[in-house]
Amino acid sequence: MNQAQIVDLLETSLTEREIPFGRKDSGGAQADHLVLELPGERKLKTTVLLTAGPHGVRLEAFVCRRPDENVEGVYRFLLKRNRRLYGVAYTIDNIGDIYLVGRISGDALSADELDRVLGQVLEAADGDFNTLLEIGFATSIRREWAWRVSRGESLRNLLAFEHLIDKDSLPEPGEPLPGEKRGSLQSLGERADDASGPIDPE
Repeated sequence: MNQAQIVDLLETSLTEREIPFGRKDSGGAQADHLVLELPGERKLKTTVLLTAGPHGVRLEAFVCRRPDENVEGVYRFLLKRNRRLYGVAYTIDNIGDIYLVGRISGDALSADELDRVLGQVLEAADGDFNTLLEIGFATSIRREWAWRVSRGESLRNLLAFEHLIDKDSLPEPGEPLPGEKRGSLQSLGERADDASGPIDPE
């Protein structure tokens, strides 16, 4: 299967599965880039970059920003998790942001294989997201919870982390927080730069 056939298979497979995608400029490289977003529940969306070359497809999916704390615990979780993943593995880029990466050779590529690997990407990125936040961002979670309590804002999307909160240390509604610092848990699942751009975590 040559590169043009690989791209055609990718586009046909994504279209048949009603997964919206776009093309990304290769920047002069001998590759074709397709970008798509997989919707989730814990992580609202996972952006996936498919890079088609003459020998197959490379998959890259951003999962989470570099942990604020307990880096060793996060890495231990990722390494143990890699033992149970199909077709992809966790890695980090040069600044420590967390990705899933994988390759499918041209000989092994099919619509069903692409479906299996994308399914694994979604299962891992969405299923592991809260665990990664809990291990690597506990202080940010507590700060965000306290900030919302002080403002009287909804805690609905933080309830999965309620067990991390010391309720006795929370401010009263309307009471200012020291320093007024808050986390942004949603941004932890988004890249600081253009999430659809090619990455090189190696």
